[in-house]
Amino acid sequence: MCWSATADLWAGLGIGAVGAASLASARRPGDAPLAALPLLLGAHQAVEAAVWRAGGGTGPATLAWAVIALPLLPLWVSLGVLAAARPTDRPRLLVPLAAGLVTASFLAYRLAVRPVSAEVRGHTLGYAVDLPHAPLVLAGYLLATVGALLLARDRLLRILGLLTGLGAAVCVLLWRTAFVSTWCALAAVASLLLLSWTRGRRPVTSGCGSGRVRP
Repeated sequence: MCWSATADLWAGLGIGAVGAASLASARRPGDAPLAALPLLLGAHQAVEAAVWRAGGGTGPATLAWAVIALPLLPLWVSLGVLAAARPTDRPRLLVPLAAGLVTASFLAYRLAVRPVSAEVRGHTLGYAVDLPHAPLVLAGYLLATVGALLLARDRLLRILGLLTGLGAAVCVLLWRTAFVSTWCALAAVASLLLLSWTRGRRPVTSGCGSGRVRP
């Protein structure tokens, strides 16, 4: 597997198109954030294509990529899983949401006060930002993203959580210096499961005699 400006651009366009279809298929208002996740991740890959073309560095594309990957993604996923959950399932999902809020706030602050840089490392990009307590930040990040999905009741969301969790382990082992970039790319591909998840959800109905609502 390798990445390049062309690969990221085409991957971004393809994943974004699936994300648009997923969002258009959403029949519950609470499903919209998760349904739109492939659209966000597709745009993210397209932004990384611009980072490639700039040769890395500290330019606007690098900053835009980091804003999506670092503060936005843990907050988006944890809120999305909570919004799509049944009311009875939401209390346990407050834990990853709290982790997402704290982690996103800390990462947003660091991006505001410290520059982020990108470096081309063969067929990957490495991103560097000054992060104190990095292991703790990573734990909060993974709890908000992977943890939220694993705690969901829906089987496809748990499968997505399992795939992204395994992907994180693989990226640490194979591309440690480019972990964030490679994991986000794998998470974008795995998020294509959300199209099937969205289409399998039944719309919320009101009144009696409407049958059971699929979770």
